[in-house]
Amino acid sequence: MKRARLPGPAAGRRIGLLGGSFNPAHGGHLHVAETALKRLRLDAVWWIVARGNPLKSEHGSFEARLTSARSVAGAPGMFVTDLEQQLGLTYTVDTLRALQEMEPEAHFVWLMGADSAANFHLWKDWEVIAGRIPIAIISRPGTRLTRALPFTRHFGDARIAERDAGTLPGLAPPAWVYLRAPGNALSSTALRGAR
Repeated sequence: MKRARLPGPAAGRRIGLLGGSFNPAHGGHLHVAETALKRLRLDAVWWIVARGNPLKSEHGSFEARLTSARSVAGAPGMFVTDLEQQLGLTYTVDTLRALQEMEPEAHFVWLMGADSAANFHLWKDWEVIAGRIPIAIISRPGTRLTRALPFTRHFGDARIAERDAGTLPGLAPPAWVYLRAPGNALSSTALRGAR
């Protein structure tokens, strides 16, 4: 298996994984990461800058997106990584598999805003992802997490109560939690449109 430089120690640690295009990164991403760091009692959040997103037509320069993520993720406990670029991977399911093989003793949790969760069923092998790693979905303005979504329908029984969010990193998947938090309405799409 190809090795990669990881942004920090992982064995035995509780680490949130926030994947994204970050085109550009913004305060909404930081809001998701900081909410998860605190509420899940994580040791760190790794921002995984995607090589590309098969569901989006415009990615922007990888180096520019990496720089953007680094400029926003400056808070304690936040680390930006070019892991997918190092490993030549594009799909989250493959990135997770590689990370879990490299660091089998880490307690990884996948983090996403509710806006991403609404489209999660379009991701390659989304059901496999949910079966590999606990997931935390953080509220985002203008997006409701409903029972009608394919993810919530399929994995409804795996949801844990918000008050138990701190237990999520130690749970066997499938397991997920929805975290409500005061919102940050920034979006990459709006920021690109304002340029």
